[in-house]
This record gives sequence, structure tokens and C-alpha cells, in this order.
Amino acid sequence: MKHLYIVLFSFAFLACGHQEKNTTKKVEAAVNESKITISKAQFESEKMEFGELSEQSFNTVIRTNGMIDVPPENKFSVNTFIGGYVTKIPLLIGDKVTKGQLVASLESIEFVEIQQQYLEVAEQLIYLENEYTRQKTLFDEQITSQKNYLKAESSYKSNLATYNGLRQKLQMININPNAVGRGEITSTINLYAPINGYITKVNVSNGTFISSANELLEIVNTNHIHLELSVFEKDILKIKKEQKILFKVPEASDKVHDAAVYLVGTSVSNDRTIKVHGHIHEEEKTKFITGMFVEADIICDSKKKISLPKSAIIQNEDNYFALVLKDKKDNKYQFKKVKLNVGLQDENYVQVKNYAVLENKKILTKGIFMLLNSFSE
Repeated sequence: MKHLYIVLFSFAFLACGHQEKNTTKKVEAAVNESKITISKAQFESEKMEFGELSEQSFNTVIRTNGMIDVPPENKFSVNTFIGGYVTKIPLLIGDKVTKGQLVASLESIEFVEIQQQYLEVAEQLIYLENEYTRQKTLFDEQITSQKNYLKAESSYKSNLATYNGLRQKLQMININPNAVGRGEITSTINLYAPINGYITKVNVSNGTFISSANELLEIVNTNHIHLELSVFEKDILKIKKEQKILFKVPEASDKVHDAAVYLVGTSVSNDRTIKVHGHIHEEEKTKFITGMFVEADIICDSKKKISLPKSAIIQNEDNYFALVLKDKKDNKYQFKKVKLNVGLQDENYVQVKNYAVLENKKILTKGIFMLLNSFSE
């Protein structure tokens, strides 16, 4: 019986020893799963690079869109007060014009008729003025009746109003009343640029009849182009003057440009948005054309946090890791996978909350994706 106990104890001892050895192997394997070794030649051929933690700004942004525009006083539609046929239109879209430059000429019988009326009224006015003066003198001397005096006064002032109205009308269509008074009657009028700028629309050609309701062309002065953005009312209370705006014209390029909030609208439109006016930085203005569609981020807040570039981070479902240099010898690099507790993120960086585990360590920031298949969670 004693011998039997000894044999059983021996088997139990051997079994425990075998179980302990298997546990040790499993622990070693788990540790090895978080490490990888590559040669120096691999490191260089894959253009891998080391980096360190850095402090980066993470912005709270409101995403919106809008267009490049100009103030109302910098956009002018050229038309005519009286219709006529286009006889000259010397400009094309994109042409630069200066204030006072000829932009179109029109011809019409109506222009001649207005000048004829003006001459007739002007001649009649001389007679009526003399008659009014004569009747006033006679009335003052009690030679004529008040009725004759008032009639002469009424005729004169009525004619004077017509004369002044026709004179103003001639000036509005760019005909010199003094020249008409000298008998210089023309069937053509000229239209001139009211502002400096560029031609953005040409709606007519030679021979086209244009009425006062039609636009011949449009001139835009681009010296004060700005952003006209639409922000939803749920976000508008976060918008303040001078906040930074980052915007791009997606149809033209991916380059990001700078602007700043200048004015915030005070009324909500039917689509529940409010207009936000943004000033583009001076050096950027010449690159844009009015009407361009823009996508913009209005930066409402900015916080600096310790972070890593996204190129240095492995993501496995909801877990994040970085690779740090554990050892370097015999032309070999050994990396260790370190689990990260991440926070804020943007397009380029990720905040590392437990950054203490990475301080003063070399972190693989480029070439990490070549090693992803070498790791398991």
C-alpha cells in the first residue's frame, strides 16, 4: 500500500510539472505576439522613419458651404432707360473695364423724338417766360387782370417742368442737352461703365433690340470678394466675428485657403440657415472668381493636445496601438506594440491620452502599415 501511494504521488508531481511548463510557453508566446524584428535593410528599403510625441491643435469646427461673392455695390448690371437696337458692343466676357469706358451703343427713333420735343419745349419756354414776365409787370401796375397773370404763370411753370424733365431724360441717356440746344440731334446713344471691374455677362450682340427691362451686360469689381456662407440655425450661436475659416473650392483644387468671419446674419431664411460673411485674406483674393462654390470649416474652438500622426497608429476595431523601438542590435530593429488611449482626432493627428507610456521613446511614424500583418490583437 505504501508503494502505491508513492507511485500516485509521483504521477501527480509529473502532471503538475508538465502543466506549469505549458503555461510558461503560452506566456512567452503572448509576449512574442506584441513584438516584431526587422533588419536594417528592410527598415531603409521601406523608407521607415521614427518620430516622437508632439503638441497639436485640435479644432472644433462647423462645416458649411457657400460661394465666392462681392458686395452689391461691386456688381453692376448695365441697361438702358429707353429701348433701342445695339449698334456696338466691343467687349467680351473677361475683359477688364474702367469707370467711364464705352461698353455699348444703341440706336432708336425714340432718341430723336425726345430731342425734338426738347427743342420745341425750349423754344416755347422762351416765349412763355417773356409773356409771364410781361403779365406780372402789368398785374403789378394793375393794368391787367389777375386771371391773365395767373394763366401766364401757369403756362410758363408747366412748360418749365416739361423742359426740365426732358433735359433730365436726355442726360440719363447720355445725350448732352446743350448740344441738342445747338441743333445737334443724334439717333445714337452710348452706354458707359459705371464702375471699374471685369465683364462677367454679355447678353446681346450687334443688331439686338434691347428694352429697358433687359440687361445688356454685367460688370463685377473683384477688389472686395468675400465668402457668403450658409450656417444652420442650430450652430449659429457658436459663430463669432474674427473666427478663422478654412475653405476650399472643391471643383478647382484641394488646396485650403484662409478667411475670417466678418459679419453674422440676423435673420433665418426659409431653409433654416443664416448667412455668414467671411473676409478672404488679401493675398488670396486674386485666385477666385465670383460664383465659385466653396466648402468651409469655421473654427469655433481650438485645443492643444499631445498627439501622434495617424500614420503612426494601428487601429484594430476599437483598439489603437503604436510601435516603439524596444531594441536595436546586429543591424536589426525590434519593435513593441503599445496600446493607446486616444481622444480627439482630425485629418492628420490623433490625441494620445496615455502619452506617458511613449515619452522619450522612438515611435515608428512611417512605414507602419507594412508591419500590420505581423501583429495580432
